[in-house]
Amino acid sequence: MPFPVRLTTVRGALLLAAGTAGLTGLAGCQLKNNTASDNLITGKQLFVQKCGSCHTLAHAGTKGNVGPNLDAAFSQALSNGFGRNAVLDIVRAQIANPNPRGAMPGDLVTGKYANDVAAYVAAVADTPGQDTGLLATAVAQPGAGKPVVELHGQLEIDANPSGQLAYVTKKATAKPGPVTIKMKNTSGVPHNIALATGPNYTGPVVSSSAIVSNGVAQFHATLKSGTYTYYCQVDGHAAAGMTGTLIVK
Repeated sequence: MPFPVRLTTVRGALLLAAGTAGLTGLAGCQLKNNTASDNLITGKQLFVQKCGSCHTLAHAGTKGNVGPNLDAAFSQALSNGFGRNAVLDIVRAQIANPNPRGAMPGDLVTGKYANDVAAYVAAVADTPGQDTGLLATAVAQPGAGKPVVELHGQLEIDANPSGQLAYVTKKATAKPGPVTIKMKNTSGVPHNIALATGPNYTGPVVSSSAIVSNGVAQFHATLKSGTYTYYCQVDGHAAAGMTGTLIVK
């Protein structure tokens, strides 16, 4: 859900919103929905699912780089005294009316859900620390699933179904020999799975699958004992954490 690049000049956008939407007294204004109520929980879940593959937001644990880093985008405006209600209005306006020349689709979230996403971004953008309470557990940690194990020459390492830039697990094991490595992706975000030698994804590539947004991708390989890295080859996804370790023994 990439916001237009112009969001990186948020101070100008906030001033425009203040003039066109009749917002007054923005300096020092605080977000009313600043507790872990259902709207912020829903907002976090939807942000991670719909927006996290394109935007970095530290509290949400997302590291997308297609659109602006939202912590950095709002930092200067917030430090200059613009309140979080103003941020909420800007985010909500961008969701409703994205730049037609940008990558963000229209109507990605609508109605109450758009407000929930905007409220969550406004509550946590450029804020130190981590979410606490119910917000801390609203979204599972990326790659926190149980290790997967190869069985009868089949190893399935699925993409995170919520849209996080992660696989369901960061750990897998297999026996030496022929194996089919399969990835199911139901997130709508394009991913693939590739296998490289060594403890990082910069080593020689053993093999890789096609990129799919919804569906199943797979490849075949003959593995020797050792440590491999599986990762997504879509630009920015591995750097954002979509990697894992495969131990063959």
